[in-house]
Amino acid sequence: MTTIDTTAITVELPEALDERWSRLPGMHVDGRRLTIDPAGYFFRFESSTWLVADWELVKAQLLDVEETTESAVEQLALDFIKTHAESTSDAARVLRTAYGVYSYLFRDEHLASLGLPQITSGHLQMLREAATLMALNKVELDGHISNVGPCWFFPAATSVVFDLDDETGGMLDEVYHGGWFNEHRRIESIKAHAALGGRLVHGCQSVPDQSGGVVAPYGASMAAFRDDLAAFKAGWIKQVYTHRVSDPT
Repeated sequence: MTTIDTTAITVELPEALDERWSRLPGMHVDGRRLTIDPAGYFFRFESSTWLVADWELVKAQLLDVEETTESAVEQLALDFIKTHAESTSDAARVLRTAYGVYSYLFRDEHLASLGLPQITSGHLQMLREAATLMALNKVELDGHISNVGPCWFFPAATSVVFDLDDETGGMLDEVYHGGWFNEHRRIESIKAHAALGGRLVHGCQSVPDQSGGVVAPYGASMAAFRDDLAAFKAGWIKQVYTHRVSDPT
């Protein structure tokens, strides 16, 4: 029987997080220091190991590699993961790696060409923070979802933490899961997510469905993933919304 490590997760991130993350159960933010109590934070926490690769190595050896007719970008990422990724039980390492990944993917230089003038630098910071926490979610190769935290349900969690109305939360969710609506940025995402051991996949087709996303290993069963997600999401989304401190309009 596998023993799950449920000791508190503590990490120092490069930048201070919004202190309102402490509104979610099991979370405490003190400047750059984030502490997570797995028992309080996760809805489901069945695995305390994650697959990661060194972000600096990804930047040096993968981000600038171009796909060819013989090797698509997905194959490049998969080969990199096979060669360089390793299993870790250090959740702080996962979070630091994720913060590097999402600081790159949601960087301010994209704002000028995004085509969504209502998205600001502040919104990108929200995306960086929420996506970093989502890296602790986990899907197994058989498609079973082993770890689920509130940030799985992106619009609900950002509504609680940032006092966003449903429209703004949904818009951010579209930017998060839409790869910036651009093939160039989707390719960036595939390469960058090699640092988190997989690719970003989503259970949703649209914002109202609010089925979230997770970095899943290549080869994971998407049919089982879909069925598992459908079985639990409604009740847990409702629980996230109970932590709203106001009813934004």
